[in-house]
Amino acid sequence: MGIQNWSDDIILVDLPAEPQMGDELQTVTEIVRDRGDCDVVVDFSSVDIVTSSSLSKFLKLRKLLADCEHRLVLCNVAPATKGVLTITGLDGIFETVDDKFVALASLQMVS
Repeated sequence: MGIQNWSDDIILVDLPAEPQMGDELQTVTEIVRDRGDCDVVVDFSSVDIVTSSSLSKFLKLRKLLADCEHRLVLCNVAPATKGVLTITGLDGIFETVDDKFVALASLQMVS
């Protein structure tokens, strides 16, 4: 678990399950707000489902990044979580890929 500076402009987050997820998302949002020049990859490997509170924090993080023309990429998202994103219509808002290496490669190719 944890937050890593993968490169100068990419933060990699190994997201913990609830209830720690909300605190981790708040920390990532503060880091992005302070730096302002980075993309974020969030690895859901340890997460089965997200709460509405965490979804709200993801939306705030995504908006913060989008306002700075940076990306939020979610990876290793469990089927139950994908279902929640689909039902809420958020699947079209969040960028998801299969694993963190695909996510990191896609961001590094654009940089």
